[in-house]
Amino acid sequence: MSNPKTIHLVIFGIGNVGSTLINQINASKQRLKEQLNLTVEIPVVTNSKLVFFNGNKDTHTWETNFEKFSVPFNVTEIIQYIKEQHYKHVIAIDATSGEDLVKSYVSLIENGFHIVSANKLANTLHYDFYERLRLSLKKHNRSFLYETNVGAGLPIIETIKQLYDSGEQIEKIRGVFSGSLSYVFNRFSAENEPFSKVLSKASNLGLTEPDARDDLSGHDVARKLLILARELDLNVEFQNVKIESLVPKQLNGKTTLHQFKTRIKELDQPFLKRKQALSQCEVLRYVGELNVAKKVLEVKLISEDKQSALGQLKGADSIFEIFTKSYGEQPLVIQGAGAGKAVTARGLLSDVVKLSKHLN
Repeated sequence: MSNPKTIHLVIFGIGNVGSTLINQINASKQRLKEQLNLTVEIPVVTNSKLVFFNGNKDTHTWETNFEKFSVPFNVTEIIQYIKEQHYKHVIAIDATSGEDLVKSYVSLIENGFHIVSANKLANTLHYDFYERLRLSLKKHNRSFLYETNVGAGLPIIETIKQLYDSGEQIEKIRGVFSGSLSYVFNRFSAENEPFSKVLSKASNLGLTEPDARDDLSGHDVARKLLILARELDLNVEFQNVKIESLVPKQLNGKTTLHQFKTRIKELDQPFLKRKQALSQCEVLRYVGELNVAKKVLEVKLISEDKQSALGQLKGADSIFEIFTKSYGEQPLVIQGAGAGKAVTARGLLSDVVKLSKHLN
């Protein structure tokens, strides 16, 4: 067995993913100790405005304690608190969705933190920031893991990295990158339901963002595509991605969320038209596609043969096809749950365990 090791996590963001992660860690503590000789402590948890400094390290009552004892914070205060504790291994977990914490990544790294993130923004901001972040990691010998940025718990980034680092020539990556839009088009293609009704069902199941236009805009798929392109050392920006938005102009951002919901049936006719144009053996799929040689990144709605890997997709699964020189005509296919708080939290915990194995 390996030597005993203790890591300390500072969890930023205790919404769906962050709170699920804490519960998964609580459930896994004994097993991690027995199998990996690894002790995981959570001395700090935050939401967007408040922090709870967990002095007694007990996280089974963290929700009650957070409610009672949390105080306003800034990241500098957390860095100072961690320094005072003299912990050997500290990992910042980013389970937020905004830009605020991302702006503090370099400062966290400079102060000894490793980072594990479900937040896509650090990898999709301007390339200058992307490079500065990596230079800082190298300079301070810190790690940044973000497998959950693409495909939640699926090993997409790791697989692409391993292929690329081994000298494999990756020619194309395509697939259904969004679990929510996978569900929508799988149902809409197979059933005789108006598009608005299928979208509302997806929303009620918690599969879409609170404002479904965030999914329909294609921006989330575009970010995932950009992340994969940059893993292959392509110097590309978000604006280089050609995006076919599924939001009609009359329902775009100038319309309030309430107005969008009351006018949602205006989506029905355009999508019915797309569906009626299909042959009997075709379905609709919303895909991301990267042509590596041409440096072309596209997000678009396509018709796909029902018998193909993309065409056979069910439920809210995501699917990624990786075309390489060695694999030839047959791509490497990775498929599974590409969204959801449980698989995303599990992906974060997997990154924590992976990182812990490299810490001395």
